Amino acid sequence: MTKIDLILIEDDIKTCNEYKKLIPYYGQLNLTGITSDADEAIQMIKKQPPNAIVLDLELHKGKGNGLSFLMELNKLNLPKNPFVLVVTNNISEVTHSAARNLGADFVITKNQNDYSVEMILNFLLTLEGTGVTLDSPKTGKSVSELKCGISYIEKMQDQINKELDSIGISPKLKGRQYLRDAIELTCNKKRSNLCAEIAKTYSKTDASVERAMQTAINHAWHNTDIETLEKNYTAYINPRKGVPTVTEFIYYYADKVKRII
Repeated sequence: MTKIDLILIEDDIKTCNEYKKLIPYYGQLNLTGITSDADEAIQMIKKQPPNAIVLDLELHKGKGNGLSFLMELNKLNLPKNPFVLVVTNNISEVTHSAARNLGADFVITKNQNDYSVEMILNFLLTLEGTGVTLDSPKTGKSVSELKCGISYIEKMQDQINKELDSIGISPKLKGRQYLRDAIELTCNKKRSNLCAEIAKTYSKTDASVERAMQTAINHAWHNTDIETLEKNYTAYINPRKGVPTVTEFIYYYADKVKRII
């Protein structure tokens, strides 16, 4: 039985330890390296190209990010590209599409109900067992095209965070993450039921997601000075309510972010 050499690019220590603990029980898998540094991962691959890579897109506690890593991987021009399985908390279709364009073979979100390290390992073995090659095709895209895709996504995400910071919506608020995801999704395409889409990702109810987002908005309007709010949020607000609705807020910032970037 052929061994599958695997490199893990992940910044969560608990998750890394779980891979180390479980992989010995998977005789066909061989963990050849673990790193939270995208540059170090490239060096590992140069020395010993793996058959597969499990890549966390957002290396907050490490160095670099998954999209930049994929671009550097393409520059190596390996005879056979490793199979790249992306795992991420990011639910944006724009980001997922960019990862696929850069050479990712499959994207799995960490927020889905059945997500676990064991599920990831079983997924890799299932692919090999069905005869699906773990060699990834070249993207066929130029470096300039790849850089443009990464640059757009990074600018969009940075701008969304700046806008939310500017009106005092703290990262500590539960609704902040939901609002950020909703604005990013809407920047890509208008949605008919954003709350339901985000609720499914985070395994929450539609009502709890909408309530958390409205609470975050209310917090900003009750705690941030009026001059700052009027400077950063120029859309009409129903005077009887005094604050934007969730839908009004998301569409306003989606349009504003798209105009800026």
